[in-house]
Amino acid sequence: MAAYPKETGFWSRFDHSAFGIVYGAIMVLAILMAMGEHPGAPFETAAVLFGSVLAITLAKAFAEFLGGALGSGQRMERATWRSAWQHSYPTLTVANVPTLLFCGAGLGWIDADFALIAAQVFAVALLTLIGARAGWVLDRTVISTVLGAAFAAGVGLALAVLKVLIHKRSRQVATEPVLPSIIQPSITAFGACQGKSVPNGTCAQRL
Repeated sequence: MAAYPKETGFWSRFDHSAFGIVYGAIMVLAILMAMGEHPGAPFETAAVLFGSVLAITLAKAFAEFLGGALGSGQRMERATWRSAWQHSYPTLTVANVPTLLFCGAGLGWIDADFALIAAQVFAVALLTLIGARAGWVLDRTVISTVLGAAFAAGVGLALAVLKVLIHKRSRQVATEPVLPSIIQPSITAFGACQGKSVPNGTCAQRL
């Protein structure tokens, strides 16, 4: 495999943040998926989305902080925490744009449904960019770049499709009868006995 020169500047920072960006994009999609097709109030959605990603980011940084200390056998110092945070904060930055979109919907600048769709498109676009970048870095060919983008975008689209399937299933469950099928025949039999002259115990046996 040919050795390619290392990237500098923007692409170097982007490559080092790729792990956090991918993790953040998938988390944003998963949270939006859990909210359903029509989430709650825009400001509430923005708070839940950003707060959830923030909690996940802090947990990830803390896990790396403790794991690094156990792996190295050294004391946990401020530099160790700074290193763990630098590796984790790209996850949080991914939530900024979706959060701003829902805030814009809360202010009436855009429609809430548009904010939801735009947030999903943004997350999938980030995954596509990361996949294309990975394909280019590995082989420096157009084919590998396209394949990498398609693979990463497929992951995001698969999550979006899963969201739709879960939402449809939840709607089907919500429209099903509340009374169990065992109780319904008994109610029907009880109604049939009303106003009729039948032997004692007949209705009781039918129920």
